[in-house]
Amino acid sequence: MGHITSKDAYKNLEERINWFTQGAPPSESLYKILQVLYTEPEAKWVALLPVRPFTAKKAAKIWQISEGKAEALLENLCQKALLVDSFYNGVRQFVMPPPMAGFIEFALMRTRGDIDQKYLSELYYQYMNVEEDFVKDLFFATETRLGRVYVQEPVLTNNNTIHILDYERASHIIEEATHIGLGTCYCRHKMHHTGQSCAINAPWDVCLTLGNVARSLAEHGQHARLIDKQEAMDVLERSYAANLVQMGENVREDPAFICNCCGCCCEALQAARKFSPMQPVATTNYLPKIAQECIGCGKCEKVCPVLAISMSTNSEGKKVAQVDHEVCLGCGICVRSCPKKVIELVRREVQVITPVNSTHRFVLQAIEKGTLQNLIFDNQAFANHRAMAAVLGVILKLPPLKQMLASKQFKSIYLDKLLSK
Repeated sequence: MGHITSKDAYKNLEERINWFTQGAPPSESLYKILQVLYTEPEAKWVALLPVRPFTAKKAAKIWQISEGKAEALLENLCQKALLVDSFYNGVRQFVMPPPMAGFIEFALMRTRGDIDQKYLSELYYQYMNVEEDFVKDLFFATETRLGRVYVQEPVLTNNNTIHILDYERASHIIEEATHIGLGTCYCRHKMHHTGQSCAINAPWDVCLTLGNVARSLAEHGQHARLIDKQEAMDVLERSYAANLVQMGENVREDPAFICNCCGCCCEALQAARKFSPMQPVATTNYLPKIAQECIGCGKCEKVCPVLAISMSTNSEGKKVAQVDHEVCLGCGICVRSCPKKVIELVRREVQVITPVNSTHRFVLQAIEKGTLQNLIFDNQAFANHRAMAAVLGVILKLPPLKQMLASKQFKSIYLDKLLSK
């Protein structure tokens, strides 16, 4: 790799990042961000790594170095949260996290002295809040969304509580998590460094990572602190009280994170405001219904994180609140804020479909974005039939139309035969 120039190293890394269904459009800002997060040698190494989980032995073969040296390099990358590790049948594996929710956020989830976090925050702001390509690609490039909103459970009526599904509850997700990590809110940390501190003075220590991601971030570099389920529930309660929106990975099983978001700092909620009525995240299965007794105080309008509520004058000349259902997330913050308790959540007529797990979401997004080949033909990752079968198994469970799209991209006689069965 000695002949690769510095510019080539970061260009190759940028291309490697864009193997993900969720990518990072090239720009000078991205190039500078990668220079802060990765040394030039790290950029060269990571650019060669596969998409799917791999072992130190596999990395050593790719890098053409000893397994011991590869293990040390991988460990250092985990310490910087540029990789996360896991254990499968007792064997340690590594994977590169996507940009979001991933290595972009991890860099600001704790105070670090090894990088200039203020400079990095300014670069992030330029790349995500001023330039639009990354945000558009992240939130709007696929029909299947990266994240989804959880309803605020305390505001549900008894009738609605009966109908809510387990995976719609943040409390259930916490109860089922094998590990829970607590870190600093990346969004508010970033905005603070740019001189635009949170407008509602929301708490910073409310970023929850779950499962293996939480364990890896806690064990390597202390980007998160492992907490118990009771403390995690306390985080939820504090977030409810601060009128924050709960958003997690858009899956039913084993989501990797739950963010507690404000409309002034969160990129997803900012995108909801900026590109309204397009929805950057999957909504809940609820919508607020405002009773005729509304007194028009405007408190619900003030707290709505995506500006879905406005005040109007009815036929009787009375000031009342009205909800734009195309924009509304169904989070329930407005219900909590109503002093007269005249807002309630009701189930949407058309229910929101949530992917089963991360693999299901990845494949759906890859089909929609036209990047399925990046998953299928990752030679390092799909060198055995087990990995191939796992991807095909997900495809075979898709609705007929999406099966057809998958088959068209795959261009495989083998897959066509499977789908015909």
